[in-house]
This record gives sequence, C-alpha cells and structure tokens, in this order.
Amino acid sequence: MSTIPVYRWRLAPDGLVTYRQLRARGLRPGGQPVATQLERPRRRRGPLVAYLYWVDLAKPMRPMTPAKWAALAKANAARRVCPECGNDAGQVIPAELGMCVPCAYPDDEQRAA
Repeated sequence: MSTIPVYRWRLAPDGLVTYRQLRARGLRPGGQPVATQLERPRRRRGPLVAYLYWVDLAKPMRPMTPAKWAALAKANAARRVCPECGNDAGQVIPAELGMCVPCAYPDDEQRAA
C-alpha cells in the first residue's frame, strides 16, 4: 500500500486543487487518484483534511442530459408539495416543519384575519 504525501495548510505545491476548486473551474478528477493530502491543524480536535488533485490531469465536467434536467426538475417540484394538503407551497418546504407553513401553524391564519 502506497501512502500519499501530506502537506500542511497553504504549503501544497502549485497545480494541486481540491475537488470543489476543480468543480469551480468546470473540471472533474476524471479517474485520477488523490495526489496529496492537505491538513489544517485545529486546537482541540484532529486536523481538517482535504484531498488534492492535479489540475492538468483533470477532465471537463460532463454536460447535463435532458433526462438529468427532467429528473432534477421533478425532484425540486416534489420538495415544494406539502404532504398534508397536497398544495404547491411555491418554495421548498422547511425540513424542520415537514409541511407547508399554513398546515404547520393553522391557528396563525385565524389570528391574522
């Protein structure tokens, strides 16, 4: 088993970026293994770890297909439908409520009227 090199925070060589930085540039790792590991020390817990990839070995992101766009639209629409009343809330239903605001607080409508 080969170990990958570990660098301290801000000391990694040029040309290495995190997965999120690749995505921001419109790239993906493209099957390349993790090149290095970056560690940021913390006082009372273990270090924060980030895996770095070579930019020159990265490949462009694959474009979204019409089927993926349709599936994403369907999933987002399902997040707006209230399970209690079945109405489209017009926005994503808060996870902590689990239902639209009028269903979660039915007494507030009577006070407002």
